[in-house]
Amino acid sequence: MNRTTTTPSADVEERLSRELNIWLCTLRRDGSPHLTPIWFVHLSATFWVGCGSRSVKARNVANDPRVSLALEGGDAPVVAEGAAHVHRGDFPAPVVEAFVRKYDGWDVGRQVGPDGERVLLEIPVRRWLLAGTAQ
Repeated sequence: MNRTTTTPSADVEERLSRELNIWLCTLRRDGSPHLTPIWFVHLSATFWVGCGSRSVKARNVANDPRVSLALEGGDAPVVAEGAAHVHRGDFPAPVVEAFVRKYDGWDVGRQVGPDGERVLLEIPVRRWLLAGTAQ
């Protein structure tokens, strides 16, 4: 796969379905990066991430939706860019079901703690920077 292909290879798709963590980079108001490992699902060329509405990542994407994502492990790097959209309230059923399957029954929409409502970040892949090959 080259640098800007919008469809990952079957090998990359398999990793995205299997690997539990991905690193999400958002931008703070001052432009500095905020990098954090998160749980995710990848469906139809779109990453989905659950988080608290008051989390740093949710606040950052509300201000600047540009994000980068990278699987852990540098031997066969997978790095993508996109623009995040924040979903509040009802989450798409196929996304909720994908989280349940991947994370052993975990409900991405369940509200926990006093830190605001749970939101879902929808991140369509704009481009793949690296997709399983080191350069």
